[in-house]
Amino acid sequence: MTWAEIWERIQQFFATSGMNIVKALLLWIIGYIVVRLLIVVIKKILHRSKMDKVAQGFIVSIIRFILHIVLIIMVLQALGVEITGIVAALATAGLAVSLALQDSLKNVASGVILLINKPFKEGDFISVAGVEGKVKNIKIFTTALLTFDNKLVVLPNSSVVNNPLTNYSNRKTRRVDFTFSVAYESDIDLVKKVVTDVMKSDGRVLLEPKPFCSIRNFNESSVDLFSYCWCDANDYWDVLYYVYDNVFNEFKRNKISIPYKQVEVRMREDKVVMPIRQEHLQERKEKQRNTEKIQSLDNFFDKLEDGEIDAKKLKEQRKQEKLQKKALKEKRKEEKQNKKSKK
Repeated sequence: MTWAEIWERIQQFFATSGMNIVKALLLWIIGYIVVRLLIVVIKKILHRSKMDKVAQGFIVSIIRFILHIVLIIMVLQALGVEITGIVAALATAGLAVSLALQDSLKNVASGVILLINKPFKEGDFISVAGVEGKVKNIKIFTTALLTFDNKLVVLPNSSVVNNPLTNYSNRKTRRVDFTFSVAYESDIDLVKKVVTDVMKSDGRVLLEPKPFCSIRNFNESSVDLFSYCWCDANDYWDVLYYVYDNVFNEFKRNKISIPYKQVEVRMREDKVVMPIRQEHLQERKEKQRNTEKIQSLDNFFDKLEDGEIDAKKLKEQRKQEKLQKKALKEKRKEEKQNKKSKK
């Protein structure tokens, strides 16, 4: 086959199918924008309803998946592809596809189970599969958690369903447990009183059930006391840190000894020199943080769906950017003029 024949076939292809390709391309672009806008509208409608946010996210992800499938079918039809043949082929290959995607199908089924059973809701603090964090969302295949240090952990829905799950937020109150070690010569009654007094001094601690403290164990060099108190679930960490901090201080105030391992100490005869840098700390210079820009159409719709883009805020942001650029130009201009005047 010569180059002339190849070129002729290419021309013939575009003459017969070129218009279909253009139609399909335009349909894909317009359809994609329409789908993303529909998702934004659906999210707003669901947001106004009383439906749980986790359920909202799951429903939106399913609708998004269906709409994209419909769009792909429409594009294929615009290209002149026989859809009935594709459907028949998919039907015959259904078993093979289901076997190949059995893990994904498990995740979809697990997502439905989570939606029905509702073991948690958005914002709940849970522990599952060795991960602890706040529930961010649940989608067709995955559940996302935000850890304490703001890491996003994405778990397959099947892992969430098939592993023991602890929800720390679905009860109004939580028990805060403590273990304190004191020396054998300590007055145990005084230790108990100090610990319970500290717990009672915090107004976030519930007086019913009563704060508790008792001996748990006798170690080689210490007596271990176990204690607990109850508080509202959202006060757990504040109460925990308050009690530890103040028990330590009250132990010192009441001369209650906290045992520790003993080591052999020898006196040094030589003079210890501590080298230091003579320079003082540098003066703080605030970092110029650039606002995140919209990188693509897809990125724009993602932000629109998540409610991160507001027309008024976007307009104000652009106005501020223009003012900053103007101020920077004036500053540079002033610096140039100062340099010229000095010369």
